Amino acid sequence: MLTVTDINVFYGNINAIKGVSFEVQKGEVVTLIGANGAGKSTILKAISGLHRCKSGKISFLDSDIGSVAPHNIVKRGLAQVPEGRRIFLRMSVQQNLEMGNYIAHRSTMHERMEDVFTRFPRLKERRKQLGGTLSGGEQQMLAIGRALMASPTLLMLDEPSMGLAPLLVEQIFEIIKELNEAGVTILLVEQNARMALSVANRGYVLETGRIVATDEAHKLLDNEAVRKAYLGG
Repeated sequence: MLTVTDINVFYGNINAIKGVSFEVQKGEVVTLIGANGAGKSTILKAISGLHRCKSGKISFLDSDIGSVAPHNIVKRGLAQVPEGRRIFLRMSVQQNLEMGNYIAHRSTMHERMEDVFTRFPRLKERRKQLGGTLSGGEQQMLAIGRALMASPTLLMLDEPSMGLAPLLVEQIFEIIKELNEAGVTILLVEQNARMALSVANRGYVLETGRIVATDEAHKLLDNEAVRKAYLGG
């Protein structure tokens, strides 16, 4: 479904992403793990069209999207839940969800919104509430719901557990599993490597802009070097 081939991304003169290649097959959960500053979020932004690659190729559903505008990438079925949630704090829950519908037909917006409310009953209870008054976990649910309004076939999640209490982290990862079981392919960037690998089919380990290891998720969980570096021994 998604193929990233030998991409290089620069910030000014700094080569942030160095020859990274990986793929995501339909129906998978694939995770990118690594320390802060390894380049995980930069890769997602490159796929979304928010950063341009200096070289390399990004293909989605067998089409090169390297020069496609971000909103047209969403139209093709690839949506991102950004790091830090980035909801519209002064808009209501319902208005936030409506913003996620901007590329889709308004005639089916109500149906998609009801699907989101079925998945996240708490958002339905708070549909008139301002986004900025929600708890961190509720804001993360809203950010995911807003992305789902675009009916993506591939959903990219950037640090969905950031800043959340352990109980809410478990809840968010249950949601990720449920979305995947419902047919959504997922590319997950996450610092909580143990939780990410527990829901993923495969994983890639990123260090200073390079992929240094890849394997099935359960094998990475058992990999001694990965355990010491990312799983606390």
